[in-house]
Amino acid sequence: MLLIGLMMTREAGPQDKDWIVKLLTERWGGTKVAAHGEIFDLLDLPALVVDPERGLATYRIQGNEAELMSLDAVHSGQGVGTALIEALADQLRQQGVSALWVMTTNDNLDALRFYQRRGFELRRVRPGAVDEARRLKPSIPRIADNRIPIRDELDLRLQLL
Repeated sequence: MLLIGLMMTREAGPQDKDWIVKLLTERWGGTKVAAHGEIFDLLDLPALVVDPERGLATYRIQGNEAELMSLDAVHSGQGVGTALIEALADQLRQQGVSALWVMTTNDNLDALRFYQRRGFELRRVRPGAVDEARRLKPSIPRIADNRIPIRDELDLRLQLL
């Protein structure tokens, strides 16, 4: 467990499964996400939570780097997402992980702003990658709520070590 500000973050456990499934279904349309031409079941990945049921971050470690696969704050603007990023970054540093990656889409202006304000740098753009993801997960919309066509994947990186 790690106390960030006044928020307690901890590794998710079996007792969190029902809440996590409910949150991911509400936010992501299920527990599976499409990224990099693959489908990932977020329930199969390690996760951090902010108690009580305030936020969730799922991630995967690949070699010396990690990828943030999902980040959800039940209520935005209260520091939950920041607490999860900080706790995950601290945990990964202790494990010797050198960088944390996150992928978002071209339409997600809030995410781009959020991650860049927390030190992430834009590193890669994959034009048209969402069309490939849509073949794997047809429920991905073509147009975002902000009326921007959803087409491209953008990778941002936070240097940890």
